[in-house]
Amino acid sequence: MTGTDNAPMTAAVHHVEIWVPDLSRAAASWGWVLNRLGWKDGDGWPGGMTWTAPDGSYVVVEQSPAMSAAEHDRMRPGMNHLALNAASRAEVDGIVAEAVAHGWTLMFADRHPYAGGPQHYAAFLHNEDGYEVEIVAPG
Repeated sequence: MTGTDNAPMTAAVHHVEIWVPDLSRAAASWGWVLNRLGWKDGDGWPGGMTWTAPDGSYVVVEQSPAMSAAEHDRMRPGMNHLALNAASRAEVDGIVAEAVAHGWTLMFADRHPYAGGPQHYAAFLHNEDGYEVEIVAPG
């Protein structure tokens, strides 16, 4: 895959910015899952922080004073969920086992780990602010 100048792309996504109603709560839940997947803590400032993936893409979590609503609703227009790669099925399972202690709840428990289909090994988690993350095993 190449960019428009025919130079190789290092990551398909540059960054994703997520506005949250409570930065400390978001930092705890998002920080845990991103660190657990090998992302590194990045810059922080009074209203936000970042985590960087090994490929250089990054996630920004920000509590912006410009937010127009106090809560996220993944069922409304906008982002429904963020899907992140795990290294293995064992990593997906480990994250599920630890998730509740870090503010995440397993969704679709009756169909886990195949809630996305019979060939799609993944965990769908949501946190108390209504954000969903999908942790996907390779293959």
